[in-house]
Amino acid sequence: MNLQQLRYVVATAEHRTMTDAARSLYIAQPALSRAIRDLERELGMTLFARSGRGVVVTAQGRRVVKLAREALDAVHEIEALSTHGHSSEAELRIASTPSLEPGLAGRILPSYTAEHPGVRVHIVRCDGRDGVVNAIRSQRADLGLTDLPVPADLISHPLERQEIVLISPPGLDLPDPVPMSRLNGMRLVLPAGGSARRRELDSLFAKYGVAPVAALEAEERGNWLGPVRAGLASLLWYRGMADQAVRAGLVVRPLDPSIRRVIAIVHARRRLPAAAQEFLTAAEGGSAA
Repeated sequence: MNLQQLRYVVATAEHRTMTDAARSLYIAQPALSRAIRDLERELGMTLFARSGRGVVVTAQGRRVVKLAREALDAVHEIEALSTHGHSSEAELRIASTPSLEPGLAGRILPSYTAEHPGVRVHIVRCDGRDGVVNAIRSQRADLGLTDLPVPADLISHPLERQEIVLISPPGLDLPDPVPMSRLNGMRLVLPAGGSARRRELDSLFAKYGVAPVAALEAEERGNWLGPVRAGLASLLWYRGMADQAVRAGLVVRPLDPSIRRVIAIVHARRRLPAAAQEFLTAAEGGSAA
């Protein structure tokens, strides 16, 4: 048994489907299934049983998953000790979505780095909440900054409630603030159909009895402002992206009633490295409701 196999076991247990687990590990699904079968033969036990389109952890598998998590945590701590032994710098990896990164870099990080100059902070850029969750689960990041909710296997520490605003091309005849009723029939850039974020927005639209028109459906957030700049659609996004939108010549308006989402720091259910714990303490101490 090796570390790679342990990571495969943990990822499969957390995602409950081979397809999602393989995606989080950046490997092909058949390769993951084959690796799990090989490990089960090596151990002489069944770790996962098929259930519909997914898998469930067996009684023996639960014990293996628990020990695998503990082993990976121990390896992470040993690697951290090794880093301290060869360099004066510790490393802190924080996963963030593009829309929340400006707030992280502009408000939270400066005070932390001033207090901890020996810590090298690396931002793991993720396209959306699912990307942040996968970065935490695969141990590519120590902490994540995202909106809630997140899966129950992660621990969340709410920091603030951030406003959702309407970003539009110039020239649109809209009031300020924009009543939710005005979204009915409005052309919007929306997340891909069937995604968790799209379901949340559809639920919001249903609550207010509005039906916007999807001018573009995409998960790649880097592509969202393009259609707005071209005058093809408007966009619902966080207030933290307002400066970027204004620099692009777009108009930012609040909604009526105001819509806010909880922003939180999230991490795995394991002991955090010292740098991550210190960052969490500093962020919670300076958070704004």
